[in-house]
Amino acid sequence: MFMNIDWQILGFGDEGWGGVLLNAATVTVTVSLCAWFLGAILGSLLCWMQIAGSRWQQRLAAGYITVFRGVPELLVIYLFYFGGRQVVSSVGTALGFQGPFDVNGFIAGAIAIGLISGAYQSSVFRGAFYAIPKGTLEAATVTGMGRLMMFRRMIVPQALRTALPGMGNQWQSVIKESALVSVTGLVETMNQVSTAANSTQMSFFFYSIGAVIYLIITTCSDLVFRYVEKFALRGQQRANL
Repeated sequence: MFMNIDWQILGFGDEGWGGVLLNAATVTVTVSLCAWFLGAILGSLLCWMQIAGSRWQQRLAAGYITVFRGVPELLVIYLFYFGGRQVVSSVGTALGFQGPFDVNGFIAGAIAIGLISGAYQSSVFRGAFYAIPKGTLEAATVTGMGRLMMFRRMIVPQALRTALPGMGNQWQSVIKESALVSVTGLVETMNQVSTAANSTQMSFFFYSIGAVIYLIITTCSDLVFRYVEKFALRGQQRANL
């Protein structure tokens, strides 16, 4: 089927789709990075609330995790984008501003996916914390190490090493979830692939190209995380020799 295709259609000139697809892939990576980092920050906060927070903080964190792990990702994006437009419009009208009012698709999508990722990354961080040997923390306490120093020198380094595989899995999930942001009109990979497929009537070809783009991004990401994991575990590997 692909033998009869003029591959110049993927060129980077005015008549090719290569340039716009590359730009769309860049948007995909950028929105995914923003969402993943937001999820890491929220996940850390939720982890702390569950481990060291008061009872109401633990309940709040548990409720957050239940909601964002139970509601479909697409519905969360709809709520933040279309619901956000209504909220902004209502607030703007109440303040005397004239419309039309809109919500940036990039911002809405990154926040929505980031909130979802935070619910999952909190479990990754909590599991990594409980994987730290109790003897290590007890030894640090006996030597007179304060909580802040213990957190900085003992808990964070060990927990991050354990959490890296889970964080890598979450990054892969965020990459794939970013395709749902196309419903906001953001010109990312899925949106651009759909536009190319509809414009050229070559649906199978361009959706296959879209699959290859996502596969390249996730494969390269997996290699990066494997390198980071190997680098982070170098001291432990030396100790085991």
